[in-house]
Amino acid sequence: MTAASPVIRVFEPALCCNTGVCGPDLDQALVTFTADLEHLQGLGVDIQRHNLANDPAAFATDSAVRDFLRVAGSAGLPLTLVDGITVLTGGYPSRARLLELAGRSDVAAPTTAPTTAATPEPAAPAHRDLGLSAVSSGGCCGGGTSAAEQPVSSSCCGGATPSAAVGTTTAGACC
Repeated sequence: MTAASPVIRVFEPALCCNTGVCGPDLDQALVTFTADLEHLQGLGVDIQRHNLANDPAAFATDSAVRDFLRVAGSAGLPLTLVDGITVLTGGYPSRARLLELAGRSDVAAPTTAPTTAATPEPAAPAHRDLGLSAVSSGGCCGGGTSAAEQPVSSSCCGGATPSAAVGTTTAGACC
């Protein structure tokens, strides 16, 4: 009898669209992660991504995600879970790491690193800044500002606007 395949779930901050790969200012980490995710899905790996803007129910129904958001807030996303266990926060796993988490040692990751790779992963557990400062980047749309500044116009969302919470911003309606 073989062990069940791991279930990998990636919970992302609010993005303009399902992948965040939209607008003229693409985030290379999102482009790379989208390609990596599609590659693993093509191998039959049980991996899914959930965007806070488009799939809030996935965040609300998973207790590990709810607990994480209570502590770190959405600034700590993305959050990667394997079988409900947190394995990475604040960045996207590389293709090699995803293959490892999926138990797919039979598939080789690319032998040469792309010139612009996904967010690097720490080599050893270390203190990680979860970004709980008063500035928000605005996700794929950019345009984040502090509460004291005027919002900067964004490429695909029409700009960020100050939210009701002190010191945060939210992206305008888009996509």
